[in-house]
Amino acid sequence: MTAPPDDCLARNEWICGAYLSSRREILIDAVLQHLQLTVASVAIALLIAVPLALAARRWRWAAGPVLATTTVLYTIPSLAMFSLLLPLYGLSAALVIAGLVLYSLTLLVRNILAGLRAVPEETRQAARGMGYGPLRLLLAVELPLALPAAMAGLRIATVSAVSLVTIGAIVGHGGLGNLIYSGMNTYFKAQVLTASVLCVLIAVAAELLLLGAGRLLTPWTRRQA
Repeated sequence: MTAPPDDCLARNEWICGAYLSSRREILIDAVLQHLQLTVASVAIALLIAVPLALAARRWRWAAGPVLATTTVLYTIPSLAMFSLLLPLYGLSAALVIAGLVLYSLTLLVRNILAGLRAVPEETRQAARGMGYGPLRLLLAVELPLALPAAMAGLRIATVSAVSLVTIGAIVGHGGLGNLIYSGMNTYFKAQVLTASVLCVLIAVAAELLLLGAGRLLTPWTRRQA
């Protein structure tokens, strides 16, 4: 018995509108989980990366160990990383977030530190001459001027996190990766393609959103261009 001509699910086609309509809630839940894991991991990584970059900028001896440690963490394969963190977090969303935080540190620390180092020394001296103390110099001069490089690192880290979240499917917390993983196991074409396309769309949307935010926060870079 053959499937009806309009039954793309029964024929297991790659592009199937019936899949979107019949699995809408499942897709929405997966997208929301994907976004939550991505935002949480990048936000925590940013909170850790800023102090690390400031310490590396303030004390030159700290730059080497900080950069070396974050680089080594980035080289650990994702499956091995999750396995190493498993005793601490168990099979939970926290396991995925912790792994993504460690991966994001390299990209964020390097770019924030590069931005801070790129601030001209004469600019710092001029600010000190105007009575700026260390804290005011950091907040009003150094961090704003380092923002373009920091935003570039944030964009890369966010897009990478969107991709790496899918690996969390091995512990049941992978957002759209759960659908991709189960779809590949059952060779459910429409599910694999739909979840994969949604991952790409999230990554592109995050890139464009952060790019726009960066341009709004750094209007002087548009004038220079």
